[in-house]
Amino acid sequence: MSGRFEPTRMTMPQVLKHHAVTQGTALALREKQKGLWRRYSWQDYFETARLAAIGFCALGFRPGDRIAVAGDDSPQWLFADLGAQMAGGACLGIYPTNPWPELQYIVRHSRARIVVCGDQEQTDKVLEARRQDGGLPDLEHIICVDMKGMRHYREPGLMSFDDLVALGRANEAALGPVVDGRIDGGDPDDVAIVVYTSGTTGMPKGAMLSHRNMLYSAAEVARIHGLSRETYSVLCYLPLCHVAERSFSTVLQLVTGCTVSFAESVDTVVVNLREIAPKGFLGVPRIWEKMQQSVAYRVKDTTPFQRRIYEACMARGRPIAERRLTNGGAFASLSDRLTFQLLSLVCFRSLRNFLGLNRVRAGFCGGATVSPEVLLFFWILGVPVYQIYGMTESAGVSHSQRLGATTLGRSGPLIDGLDQKTAADGELLLRGPSLFKGYLFDDDATARAFSDGWLHTGDIVEVEASGEAHVLDRKKDILITSGGKNITPSLIENALKDSPYIREAILLGDGRNFLAALIQIDLETTGKWAQEQNIQYTTYRTLAQNEKVVELIDAEVTRVNERFARVENVRKFLILAKELDHDDGELTATMKVRRRIIEEKFGTEIRSIYGDAA
Repeated sequence: MSGRFEPTRMTMPQVLKHHAVTQGTALALREKQKGLWRRYSWQDYFETARLAAIGFCALGFRPGDRIAVAGDDSPQWLFADLGAQMAGGACLGIYPTNPWPELQYIVRHSRARIVVCGDQEQTDKVLEARRQDGGLPDLEHIICVDMKGMRHYREPGLMSFDDLVALGRANEAALGPVVDGRIDGGDPDDVAIVVYTSGTTGMPKGAMLSHRNMLYSAAEVARIHGLSRETYSVLCYLPLCHVAERSFSTVLQLVTGCTVSFAESVDTVVVNLREIAPKGFLGVPRIWEKMQQSVAYRVKDTTPFQRRIYEACMARGRPIAERRLTNGGAFASLSDRLTFQLLSLVCFRSLRNFLGLNRVRAGFCGGATVSPEVLLFFWILGVPVYQIYGMTESAGVSHSQRLGATTLGRSGPLIDGLDQKTAADGELLLRGPSLFKGYLFDDDATARAFSDGWLHTGDIVEVEASGEAHVLDRKKDILITSGGKNITPSLIENALKDSPYIREAILLGDGRNFLAALIQIDLETTGKWAQEQNIQYTTYRTLAQNEKVVELIDAEVTRVNERFARVENVRKFLILAKELDHDDGELTATMKVRRRIIEEKFGTEIRSIYGDAA
């Protein structure tokens, strides 16, 4: 562990051990428990993960085995993750929102021998999966972090996480040297984590990512943005089973040596942000959209004078932000800098404090395409939000905006060490050290993913002269009208979702002679608008079917149509009578639309839009 610190030449447990030795008492993790922050030092982190690893070995875990974790983000999630790696195996995550059949598929497919559950709810899903439809033949042990409500459970192989750590402590003399040998002898090219893709077009596939894959990608992000222990800290709130949160929390923390704080829940993110004031923040588009809307709500509740101040500051700040983005993220002139400081003093600083983003040095947006208007809003406030692009198979990030490359609607240049090219149809192909090792137990899918060493991303992109990537859409989602016009759905869908009243929009028109859309209204904002208009409603359905609401959405669609060519106009739309839901199979666990499922489930509605043209 001596010599120069080069995380890309190490495994994640070796990097964790390095921090335990070099800054053992410094704060590494903290979580909110009963209103108080519980702190874990780097030494606590390493020792608890090591004891978990010894406990896993005592339960029969062998090198090459896999552990599944089903639960909300917590320090124990990371202890299990790093513990599995220390024991010579790999860890995979299961979304807490996954119903038992999806959990069963992933645990069964991965042949996981141990599942770590967050609480009684997750444990019950594992037990149900064990009882139903062939069960979980490889599962031997279930470990639960929070045993509340489970005093009378007598399931074979069930134990608490505290019992696992105690088991590790009891077997320290016999198995401690074995685990230490596996930590020190670990190979950076060993599989460290398995991330199951969200499955928008079929059953999820388990992407195998090595220590080198994950650490290389994170180290590049840290280098590009100058992130270090002093300049970076993060709030962990997105599911850790998603490669983005794993990269920006677990792995970037290991690279930089910074502190990770755990949100109490997704619903308390803004509150926790205000408490912690992190220096970095990762958000998927929906998170940034919700934060923008929260500002709009707050402004509506202010006095007329305060609203005029806000509107005037936003109007003055917009061209400053636009020039700043054109100038690569730096103020275009001294005048712009001074004007922004005045606007910040009058308005923007209080809004940044309200959002908990007052100390953010680098915000990141990834996971799906996002409307440029959303990102521009935060640049106006003085929060630098850099768009990133990547996929599970590229360890989270392959492209990143940065100072000098901040064009709205782009995802930045390629990170160093990777190569890219575009296929004849515009699909992006990648090659380099952060690309995954293949799909678990699926050689055919792995072979389809690569061509002569190049990974097929499935995304259609344009690479600009500046080197920035412009991601148009998923290859499979491009629509071709009956007139032969190629339409990029995400551009139009994001423009529709710029409306505070539209939560989701699904563009239709493949093989048809005009475009249409299925629209899900935003219950909160549309409901508030309805109350202001004295419109009575009781449920989402009654609100969505109200004639005044239809007129409201029609006006929003008309506004968007003015921004596009006539062939790209939405000629008809239908407001869905229900909210799209993961439990109903319409959304993935990461809230991405499953287009094929929606076109099947709402076939009657689509036929009503197109009539004889369907």
